[in-house]
Amino acid sequence: MDIKTYMHQLGQAARNASRTLARADARLKNAALFAMADAIDRRRDELLAANEADLADARQRDLSDALLDRLALSATGVAGMSDGLRQIATLADPVGEITDLKFRPSGIQVGKMRVPLGVIGIIYEARPNVTADAAGLCLKSGNAAILRGGSEAIRSNRLIAACVTEGLKIAGLPESCVQVVDTTDRSAVGELITMRDYVDVIVPRGGKGLIERLMAESRIPVIKHLHGVCHVYIDDAADTGKAIRIADNAKTSRYGTCNTTETLLVAASRADEMLPAIAAIYRNKQVEMRGCQATCQRIPDAIPATEQDWHTEYLAPIISIRIVNGLDEAIEHINHYGSQHTDSIVTENYTVARRFLREVDSSSVMVNASTRFADGFEYGLGAEIGISTDKIHARGPVGLEGLTSQKWIVLGDGHVRG
Repeated sequence: MDIKTYMHQLGQAARNASRTLARADARLKNAALFAMADAIDRRRDELLAANEADLADARQRDLSDALLDRLALSATGVAGMSDGLRQIATLADPVGEITDLKFRPSGIQVGKMRVPLGVIGIIYEARPNVTADAAGLCLKSGNAAILRGGSEAIRSNRLIAACVTEGLKIAGLPESCVQVVDTTDRSAVGELITMRDYVDVIVPRGGKGLIERLMAESRIPVIKHLHGVCHVYIDDAADTGKAIRIADNAKTSRYGTCNTTETLLVAASRADEMLPAIAAIYRNKQVEMRGCQATCQRIPDAIPATEQDWHTEYLAPIISIRIVNGLDEAIEHINHYGSQHTDSIVTENYTVARRFLREVDSSSVMVNASTRFADGFEYGLGAEIGISTDKIHARGPVGLEGLTSQKWIVLGDGHVRG
């Protein structure tokens, strides 16, 4: 079968399944989620073996350390997938929720009802956990899903897909509610992003190259973030202990994630105090530091930063450091160089914190917390299907509510308009 025919068959099956899912009650969807989680737990050893085979191939292909980090599954990671599915099952079902119901002068009641988007296409690289997370979130929000993972994770994705299918069958839902594209042919992506008759939204999770391609070629709306140039700003009124802990964690807890801090901004009044301690931590963890002129004067082994560094998502043990003259300059830097993903301030000044929250134009803005908290699980969403830096209905980590829309409803009792 040629790719076009295959993808359109997936699309037709997904559209049909979306109609079944739209009227499925929470009990049925939750039963499928719990069954999926049980299957993942039961097949943990198989999943780890499949993932190790994927990793071995990826190493032979000399893929980057950041991609290998996203591809790897540990026993803890497998448990995280099943735990995430169970947490999604415990969340309130958003479908059918009615809000803002008000009487109008005419006597009618007008409100909004939350409804599924329909069919969601998810395109992702590495990250086999996305297969489980996306399946669970789409199912609970009443959407059918077509998942297209990267070739580097094909074994892992196939096995997770088998667990998902098992859960759907146990619950009596169509297997086509969640379909994993079972080919590594890149032309499948080109078909998926143009199937407007079958697919309502595309969600990409991957590198900048993938997302730029989808932005240019997709004929379907895309929920996405292009890259994660995240900042931590240490304010004049920062607590020293908090600042050092956050600067460390935000950069070094993981290097290959989109919520990892790539630029550290430090108020000039605190630079002499803060930078030596922070630099010692980075140096010990072999993090390369690239700094402005004032930073290099205080950190002799820092490399002079270029203009491009302030724009760069490293996804590696590299960080840019700039000394700024207070809050205004920090906000200006973030809004100019950032990617509207996640930015944090460390301060004990309530007024300064409020200004930072209000004026930094990002999808997640934090006070006295590591940027690494920008995550659906940490936000209580159960999991996330991705991060959106768009300014449409979904912004930040996209969970159940972000995978639904609202329609207007009107309740009358024989009312007619005069």
